[in-house]
Amino acid sequence: MKITDLEKNVGNFNLKIDDLYIQPGLIHGLAGHNGSGKTVLLKLIMGILNPDSGKIDLEGMDRRNMTMMTQRPYLLTGSVYDNIVYPLKLRKIKPDEAKIDGLLERTGLLAQRNQYARSLSSGERQKLSFLRAIIFEPEFIIMDETLSNLDPDSERAIVEIIKEIQQTRPVTWLMVSHGQDVREELCDIIHYMEKGRITDEVVKG
Repeated sequence: MKITDLEKNVGNFNLKIDDLYIQPGLIHGLAGHNGSGKTVLLKLIMGILNPDSGKIDLEGMDRRNMTMMTQRPYLLTGSVYDNIVYPLKLRKIKPDEAKIDGLLERTGLLAQRNQYARSLSSGERQKLSFLRAIIFEPEFIIMDETLSNLDPDSERAIVEIIKEIQQTRPVTWLMVSHGQDVREELCDIIHYMEKGRITDEVVKG
């Protein structure tokens, strides 16, 4: 994904990204203080907001193969299971029940499989949002503070799942997290933002 001369004004805030390349198959971190423009940039990438000027070149990628998780995920009415399989139903993909149950067990949600999704705790909602995002094997995944309300064991389970995905079927991730340890462990490249600008980029490895 190539972003060039991107500009967006939201109230008094101005986002201006001259040049940003999101290299395929890597985990990209997006770091910066609150109000630096991270979420505005993510919404522009997903097409939730329209840019005032500039270009986001998806390089042939279809937005149907992209997904975004937020800190406060929207859950559909119905059960935990219904939420997980929803992206598969949209794409007419038959659910792999063993895979779903395995992911539920690893994230501590198996006992809640048939529970009404909107009755989950905030941490459980984030885990469900994560599983719903990865179940249809998208090409591009955005995580906007998805790990923020998780206990250490749940965070570790999700980190390990992400690592396994990258080992078997690398996808592109753009991850916003205030947790420096998670960024350092997972991210191949970290882009730093301040006042609507990309100010630095650190390539690891």
